[in-house]
Amino acid sequence: MDETEPVTAAHVKYLAARTRGDDAFLRELKAAARKAGIPEIWIAPEQASFMQILLKLRGARRVVEVGTLAGYSAINLARALPPDGRLTTIELDETRAEFAAAWIARSDVADRIEVRRGDAARILPSLADALYLQQARRLLRPSGLIMVDNAFAFGALFAKGPQEGEVEAVRSFNEVMARAPGFHSVIVPIGDGLWVGAREP
Repeated sequence: MDETEPVTAAHVKYLAARTRGDDAFLRELKAAARKAGIPEIWIAPEQASFMQILLKLRGARRVVEVGTLAGYSAINLARALPPDGRLTTIELDETRAEFAAAWIARSDVADRIEVRRGDAARILPSLADALYLQQARRLLRPSGLIMVDNAFAFGALFAKGPQEGEVEAVRSFNEVMARAPGFHSVIVPIGDGLWVGAREP
């Protein structure tokens, strides 16, 4: 077979029903985030499981996340790290950072997560082990992973006519990521599309 079979809504539902889902704590976090008015753009539970597996397979000990929102993905990813692992998550919006920090403090991985407040463009260069396209070639070890969510532009990747700036930004990023020197990358059709790239030697 030369091409991937099309993935339908039925496939996605089937996959989700057979993947580890959210526990009671994460369901409570999501409910509180909705009540607080935080956008519901967290990763899907099946995407969280996939990312956790990749981190475990790679033996990751250090993760940097850009965009904390409610803290859902930070908690999920930190759960894939060893006890001495560390995840730094960066959030520009102070209200979201406060919400996430409060819930992270209540989580089972509070000792592995640091919430940094501010602009990632200024914070990332100060980190020793960042995961970000502009920094990754310099900072990642060979075979280090970069994972970028929303490659399908919130479901609007193939929409016709003029699109909002976010959609065009995602399309542009996808073209850059596909041709980024020093990375072997692929979009995995899970959640809203997940770029997974490995730094080449």
